[in-house]
This record gives sequence, structure tokens and C-alpha cells, in this order.
Amino acid sequence: MADRLIRNADTVLTMDGAELTGADVLIRDGIIAEIGPGLAAEGAEIVDAAGCVVTPGLVNTHHHLFQSLTRAVPGAQDALLFGWLQTLYPIWARFGPEEMYASARLGLAELALSGCSMSSDHLYLFPNGARLDDTIAAAGEIGLRFHPTRGAMSIGESDGGLPPDSLVEPERAILDDCIRVVDAFHDPAPGAMVRVGLAPCSPFSVSRELMRDAALLARDKGVMLHTHLAENDEDVAYSLERFGCRPGDFAEDLGWTGDDVWHAHCVKLDPREIALFAASGTGVAHCPCSNCRLGSGIAPVRAMRDAGVPVGLGVDGSASNDQGNLMEEARQAMLLQRVAHGAESMSAREVLRIGTRGGAEVLGRGGECGRIAPGYRADLAIWHVSGIDSAGSWDPAALVLAGPRRVRDLIVEGRDVVRDGCLIRADLGRIVSEARRLALDLAR
Repeated sequence: MADRLIRNADTVLTMDGAELTGADVLIRDGIIAEIGPGLAAEGAEIVDAAGCVVTPGLVNTHHHLFQSLTRAVPGAQDALLFGWLQTLYPIWARFGPEEMYASARLGLAELALSGCSMSSDHLYLFPNGARLDDTIAAAGEIGLRFHPTRGAMSIGESDGGLPPDSLVEPERAILDDCIRVVDAFHDPAPGAMVRVGLAPCSPFSVSRELMRDAALLARDKGVMLHTHLAENDEDVAYSLERFGCRPGDFAEDLGWTGDDVWHAHCVKLDPREIALFAASGTGVAHCPCSNCRLGSGIAPVRAMRDAGVPVGLGVDGSASNDQGNLMEEARQAMLLQRVAHGAESMSAREVLRIGTRGGAEVLGRGGECGRIAPGYRADLAIWHVSGIDSAGSWDPAALVLAGPRRVRDLIVEGRDVVRDGCLIRADLGRIVSEARRLALDLAR
């Protein structure tokens, strides 16, 4: 791979607290080699970044890519979490490998165009022969760094769970497939493009035994754990009624705390649970747009950050967010904390740090991704700040306040994924038309 030199950026936001003006970034073998003004590298490919701000690629810590084919479904548009799920489960039950692959391509393409270089995904249902392999193939086509998680549901309606029986799996089969996908796809090496996690869907759709067994298996395999937790008042009430404890106690009791665990949402964590997560290094995927859409509430992100809880951003599934744009997610996260705690409670720069370095730390990649520093992976987003989005701005580096919502260039592991606002490795028109066709088929 030839050297690449990003030259003469207006600003480079390193996420180490430095903001370099008129700076260059030299990339060698997929790694950031040097940063500073006036760099030179004989034979390097030049990327002109004049009029641009360069940041680390954004990191998405929670998604359900399969939901990209079920946006704005009537009957689910105005429902709370449990009712929303009960409306959508019968539709998702008609998915198969084709729908899983097409929805993942669509969601990952959307993320890439919003400046996201690394994304997790939580796939917890596998109807009609669908497998985690389908989404991994889609990520390889788009070119993003990917953290798929093998989710599961094992308690259906007949056993007191929320999902229909047709969407649950036997627990032994779940664990066997977890072993299969980890052995087949997980790469623990530095710079890995795919790392697999284990992710039983939620305390209301799997047994305590599966939660505990998944934690034991994940630690035996050296992979991370992920689930939903304390998403709304219904979620907390279910935990209190069914388990006799709050969600944080449930997680701790079953081995679901530690720096190899991250939970989605955590809107209703109380101060004691926040202290538990901080002490154990347990991460949180904050999904502000989805939390607003489902009326779940405002997550206590300010309190989490102040306590030392690792926090990243997540777009959540497109059936509860309707879009997958991480820059929009960052802005919403900032605004919600300001609504709850005042205008000084979260700055544009802090929330961008959460969306880059914070997300990398939550996914266990803080030592190699999420910063612009020598030795880090060359996952970079280049934002054009000379257009209408930033016109009139006195501080173009405050991207969340006044800046573009689509990236000009996205580089992952030193390779182009987006150039001049267009996908490089995949045909966006074909991705969109295929998704539209399958969504119409589902609607019929």
C-alpha cells in the first residue's frame, strides 16, 4: 500500500486535546505515521484537505442493521418500546438471508456517508436461514471496521417473554452458533476489521441461564459482551417484577459488568448503578435519537461521564431512529444534556470526543482507534467546511454546531471508503433500489 499524505487541513482534531491548524497527516501501511505542518513523503498519494476539518472516523457502538428495511412502519411510529417491538416482530419474522444482507448494506452505507469508520451491530433474530455471516459479508463490501454481535432470544410469548415463539431459538443451539461465528470470524489481532461479540438480546427475551452462560463463553473465547439494559420505565419495572432487582444488580449478578461489557441505552440507571459501571469499567452505548423517538427518556450521560463510565454513541436501529447519521446523533446527545442540565453541561467538542475516542474505548479499541496519533489506525474523516453548512461559522471545528452532516472523504485502515461524498467500494444506487424493492415486498 502506497503512502498517503493528507495535506494542508484547516484543522486536525486529534481527540488528544490538540487542534492543529494547517496540518498534514501521513499514512503508511494503514497506520498514522506522522502529524504536523509541511510533511513530505516521496511518492505518496496526496489528498488535498484545504478547506476541511479532519477528525478520527466516528464510531457507532449500537445498531440493529436488519431494521433498515423497516423505517417508519405504520403502527410502530408512535409506540413505546414494548408495543413497538410487538408491532415489528411479525414483520421481521419474514426476513431471510437476502433481507439481512440488503439491510446491512444499506445501514452501513448510510453510516459511512455520515463519517463512521467503525460500527458494531446487534443481530438477535435469525429467521428463515439468516445468519450473522450475512451482515459480515455486507460490511466487507462497504469497507467499514465491523464489530458484529451474535444476539439471541430464547423466551417466547408462551413462556412469558415478549417475542413470538417463531423468533426464539433453543439455548444450546444459540451457544453452539456463538462458538461457530467466533471461531470463523473473530480476529483478535491489532488492526482487525472484524471482531465478534456475544449479545443475548435483553433480560426480557432470554433466560438468566443463557445470560450467565454467554458471559462464561465470551470470557473463555476472549470476546466482548453486549445487551440492552435499563432502556425505559417498562424495562425497569419488568426487572423488578421478574427478578426482584434493578437492571444493574441483574447485570452484576450474572457477570455482565467489566471492561469487556457494554450495554445499550441505560436511560434509567440510578446513581448506584452508575457508580457500579464506573468502578467496573462497564461501557454504555448512548442512543439519544432512538430514546427520543420511543419516548424512553434522557440518559444520564453527564453523570456517567463525570463518574468515569466509558460512553460512546449509537444510532440504534432504523426502525426506532429512522436514520443512521452519527453526526446527527452527536448533536442530539449534546442538546439533550443541555435540556436536562443547562447550556454549559456539554460542549460540541466533548460530544465529538464521545463519538470518536469514546466509542473506540467502549468497543475495546481505545489503544488503536478513535484518535489521530502516530501508531493509531488510519481511520479518518475529512469534513468540507467551506460549504453552506459551515458558512458564517466563526469556529468551523465546532462541527456539531455548524457543519456538514455528510463526510467528504472517509478513510478506513488507510483505504478510501468515501471519496468526494461518494461510496468507493459499493454502488449506492443499487443498494438503495434493492432495499426499496425488499421493503415494498415486506409491506405487501
